[in-house]
Amino acid sequence: MATQRLQLKEKIGYGFGDLASSMFWKIFGMYLLFFYTDIFGLPAAAVGTMFLITRIWDTLFDPVVGVLGDRTRSRWGKFRPYLLWFALPFGIMGTLMFITPSFGTTGKLIYAYLTYSLMMMIYSLINVPYASLLGVMSADVKERNILSSFRMVFAFIGSFISLLLIEPLVNFFTEASGSPQTGWTLGVMVIAILCVLFFLGCFYLTRERVKPLNEKSDSLKNDLADLYRNKPWWILLGAGIAALIFNSIRDGAAVYYFKYYVQDSGSLDLPLIGSGFTLTTFYLVLGQAFNIAGIIVVTPLSNRFGKKATYLGAMLLATVFSIFFYFLHSGSIAMIFILQSLISMCAGSIFPLLWSMYADIADYSEWKTGRRATGLIFSSSSMSQKFGWTLGGALTGWLLGYYGFQANVVQTENVQTGIKLMLSIFPAIGTVMSVIFISMYPLSERRMGQISLELNEKRAAGSSESSS
Repeated sequence: MATQRLQLKEKIGYGFGDLASSMFWKIFGMYLLFFYTDIFGLPAAAVGTMFLITRIWDTLFDPVVGVLGDRTRSRWGKFRPYLLWFALPFGIMGTLMFITPSFGTTGKLIYAYLTYSLMMMIYSLINVPYASLLGVMSADVKERNILSSFRMVFAFIGSFISLLLIEPLVNFFTEASGSPQTGWTLGVMVIAILCVLFFLGCFYLTRERVKPLNEKSDSLKNDLADLYRNKPWWILLGAGIAALIFNSIRDGAAVYYFKYYVQDSGSLDLPLIGSGFTLTTFYLVLGQAFNIAGIIVVTPLSNRFGKKATYLGAMLLATVFSIFFYFLHSGSIAMIFILQSLISMCAGSIFPLLWSMYADIADYSEWKTGRRATGLIFSSSSMSQKFGWTLGGALTGWLLGYYGFQANVVQTENVQTGIKLMLSIFPAIGTVMSVIFISMYPLSERRMGQISLELNEKRAAGSSESSS
């Protein structure tokens, strides 16, 4: 199969998909626990348990969606149709999560379980096929690296936009309605509309090109057996879970850190931007900006040193910076922002590498077995993302409960220490785990070049035979 270079508009279109996903994902990661405790009125420990229970089911649902994608046949391809079918349900259910019904604590908890579970299932039904799309848009390894970088740049742009908009939107609608609950519902609804539009843009601007060596669908038993024997898949699964534990604990605790430790109650007056930004918003937006910076520098670094070495270096630096973060006191605002920038730059750089490695693993599996299960393999990326987020989110809620957190009151020194640990030492444990896993990853650039060449030769031979 001849290598086909992708046009810029298609790369941008592919990026639109993660821009949409990340707008909600970042709100969930940064604000959902806070919304449930301080706005919705649920105990932190109960929310942590809910996160664990609902996300475990949702994590197991991802491979089901991957299998469905591999077996989908339509005029739009295997994976693109899901972007069209589930864009609108994605926006609607995301908004319903931020409605606060007039129930008691038990009723609210049931409502939270129901809406959150449905939202995560819809997220799987659109995000797993979207992730799998990377593996079938181009067979060229370098094109995939570029696509992965576009994806992550747009992902962090989406996160940047949502974090920039959500607090001003919530504050605006809260003042207009006189209700913070209504403020959150309407603020999230605006974000939801943008998500739907960007998903539809991704559908219309992308195409599927890579065809499997064997068009006939293999049995699920064979696909699962191939995955079970795929050593690089297991390694990357562990590395991804650990990286998301690192990210989700930091994200989930950030709002609490500024509200209850730094005790942010004022606004910043920034050059060229003006006033109105809280320290919390600036901290979160700064993190997204440096996530993007990490994506920009990772491609030349990985081309020079390799994906594995670049990943290891980024995670080791994130470990050191996270440990330093613990020793900052509440008045060290400049150093808080500096370390946030450095940690975020390291975190941003690893995710394009992970997505590109999953595409490599799909090729490796096809090269080794003669069968291609792109959707199933890429569902593991979503699975690791959600499972890491599950553990990180549950741990954040449980740790807040363990240290004695009570919403909307002055926190004890013990609670403040716990919140500090959730921005520093606990995330560093996740980065160390990720380093251990990725140090065992066996697929070098040289080996993947050989695998890609052999696969292209087999596809070309197959095309010649079918046309003769």
